Amino acid sequence: MMTTNDVKIGIIGLGYVGLPLAVAFGQRRSVVGFDINSTRIGELNDGVDVNLETTQDDLKAAHHLVFTTSIDDLKDCNFYIITVPTPINEYKQPNLMPLMSASETVGGVMGQGDIVVYESTVYPGCTEDECVPILERLSGMTFNHDFYVGYSPERINPGDKKYCLTNIKKITSGSTAEAADLIDDLYQQIITVGTYKAESIKVAEAAKVIENTQRDLNIALVNELAIIFNRLNIDTEAVLRAAGSKWNFLPFRPGLVGGHCIGVDPYYLTHKSKSIGYYPEIILAGRRLNDKMGEYVSGQLIKGMIKKGIHVEGSNVLILGFTFKENCPDTRNTRIIDVVKELNTYRCQVDIFDPWVDADEVSREHGITPITAIQAGYYDAIIVAVGHQQFTVMSGDDIRRFGKDKHVFYDLKYVFPAEQSDMRL
Repeated sequence: MMTTNDVKIGIIGLGYVGLPLAVAFGQRRSVVGFDINSTRIGELNDGVDVNLETTQDDLKAAHHLVFTTSIDDLKDCNFYIITVPTPINEYKQPNLMPLMSASETVGGVMGQGDIVVYESTVYPGCTEDECVPILERLSGMTFNHDFYVGYSPERINPGDKKYCLTNIKKITSGSTAEAADLIDDLYQQIITVGTYKAESIKVAEAAKVIENTQRDLNIALVNELAIIFNRLNIDTEAVLRAAGSKWNFLPFRPGLVGGHCIGVDPYYLTHKSKSIGYYPEIILAGRRLNDKMGEYVSGQLIKGMIKKGIHVEGSNVLILGFTFKENCPDTRNTRIIDVVKELNTYRCQVDIFDPWVDADEVSREHGITPITAIQAGYYDAIIVAVGHQQFTVMSGDDIRRFGKDKHVFYDLKYVFPAEQSDMRL
């Protein structure tokens, strides 16, 4: 088997996960960064990361990194890392097409003794049951004799400048003890806080998928608590602050659960669970509740408008923020769209303002054209839906200036003190 000194890395997929990985390794050794998106490759070659996860200086510092859309450029690599998205389809079932396609790409270029590591979130068993057969078929080689695989789940938190790739402990695993050791040694070269070598690939896969399942369930719990406390006319944030005075109370907050991880990963686990004959009650209950929160938020806003005597049909509603979380441009699986769609059923005229998004992408993916400037005194209702820094530096009065003399101000993210808004989740 090769040593870490022999490794030449090819990274397939240069999104939120793959690019930081390519940059970190590219400061130390030869790396080929591959993506099928030619526009993305052109931007990276110009030193621009539209995801804002790396800077121009970061890209310049990766002296050994090259970007390409040519599969042929991967042929000289011997260590492949696959970092493509693993979304769900409209039926909330795993969509493995990007993963299968990436496996076909690598299988067509890999050679004797090579190692393929997967970082994409999957269900336990997917790497060996679904991906390995593709690698064998395309390469004509035998697993664990001619080539080896590993799984090292990504833990990227988009927009987080405190916890990033190199200072988040990395889980590693390999299909043989020797492969596991080499994979772990390689990642230790860029992960400053160390690695955790799991006992098997399945253990590593399962560990990843339950990380976000646990967060999803905790958020579902506080979402349900918020619904109860709203009916009791108790401020949810005040309750959570009081409960948080105990050292072991978990600091979760209610909200819309979107993004490429928390709102998606549990479905990978439940898919696998149902395939082996067990229907997961608690996990799916949490998912159902979180998936309905957009409808709940919209209903609360409509009730607030009616209480103030605001005519709902034809009303103008401003939503501040559209990304799935604060201070990042990522709109994947954003649940703000649920609020928009629900308000549209009441014939509200909804405007979206978000300084972080690519307007063309939002228009293409969601059929919405964000506004570029906010008209003062125009809106019947205002929702602060995402806690972007551009909004958190404003005061409650600043937000209210966008509204008519009579309007509803809904602070969905607890950005402002309770007395400055009309409604909070």
